[in-house]
Amino acid sequence: MAKKPDEVRVNERIVSRTVRVISSEGNQLGIIPILEALRIAREEGLDLVEVAPNADPPVCRVMDYGKFKYQTSKKSQEARKKTKAFQLKEIKVRPHTEEHDLGFKVKALRKFLENKNRVKVTVTFRGREMAYLNVGRELLKSIAEEVSDQGGVEQEPLQEARNRMSMVIVPK
Repeated sequence: MAKKPDEVRVNERIVSRTVRVISSEGNQLGIIPILEALRIAREEGLDLVEVAPNADPPVCRVMDYGKFKYQTSKKSQEARKKTKAFQLKEIKVRPHTEEHDLGFKVKALRKFLENKNRVKVTVTFRGREMAYLNVGRELLKSIAEEVSDQGGVEQEPLQEARNRMSMVIVPK
């Protein structure tokens, strides 16, 4: 049966006859037979953990395996937390969107900000609405003011395409 690549060998599962041992204080004890290394670990009431299996001879450390496992899982959990990509959500409105409908859009925007998502608010213009670019810009600014308690503007209102204007709001 093949071992998993992230599996760590502990105590009797270490297969090498001789190992380089590091004590629980971090001092190197040298290259000694596996049985002697296991005896040293048991005397201290700790485990013998293989930390560098590819070295010749393998490097083992005398430590509390449960504590080691807990710390490595915490480190990987922190790393995953930091790399979590924030999603960019989008809310689309038109320059003449009614006040009531705009209220629903702002409510959805607030929910996205509560969930720590970045939100792109886009105003789409059609036909003769292109003459009212300033109305779209004012609409975006008013939306930003409404949610200013939960988020700040990352990207000011900007005309993306001929018929689209958008801004990005990030959670505080």
